[in-house]
Amino acid sequence: MTDHAFPQAERDAVYRAIAERRDMRHFSGGTITPELLQRLLQAAHQAPSVGLMQPWRFIRISDRPLRGRIQQLVEEERVRTAQALGECSDQFMKLKVEGIHDCAEVLVAALMDDRERHIFGRRTLPEMDMASLSCAIQNLWLAARVEGLGMGWVSLFEPQALADLLGLPPGAKPLAVLCLGPVAEFYPAPMLQLEGWREPQPLSDMLYENAWGVSQ
Repeated sequence: MTDHAFPQAERDAVYRAIAERRDMRHFSGGTITPELLQRLLQAAHQAPSVGLMQPWRFIRISDRPLRGRIQQLVEEERVRTAQALGECSDQFMKLKVEGIHDCAEVLVAALMDDRERHIFGRRTLPEMDMASLSCAIQNLWLAARVEGLGMGWVSLFEPQALADLLGLPPGAKPLAVLCLGPVAEFYPAPMLQLEGWREPQPLSDMLYENAWGVSQ
């Protein structure tokens, strides 16, 4: 504990938001006020980024037919993924993988174009632009949770097809379709765990000391 620590109640709230954040697929319609949406996006915009490059771009999808075309891209990739999974394909096809038609808001999170000029922190790790965008998405996710809203990250799409659909410039790349809105309830555990797809692994299996594979 240091002099810079938040009061206990505020610390508890931060850890609660982290623990109760869920990748949501079931939404109950409704709307999000412009003021609240702006507040959530501002939280995303406050994320850290390598070299302060701020590579994130968010596209709000307000056109319903466009939502439908995005959902179709997701469905096409869902089928291709099922085929690639082989013997697990039937189980996969039973999973709900998106809530594009049901959520209040759809946002596409993308990496900006012309990222090559940003060298600081990326000379040996160019993928740090993706890490920076992921931090912004996580900020948005946690802010949504504390506001009582669900959010789901959909990554089942062919990036170039979505880029073409949304008119992204050469070099820009969509990373996520984000479904955002009210939910009837939050999952008590990750949905894939509840569906029997996979069990989360404990931190102890992923924490080493001084060298790979050396447990504390």
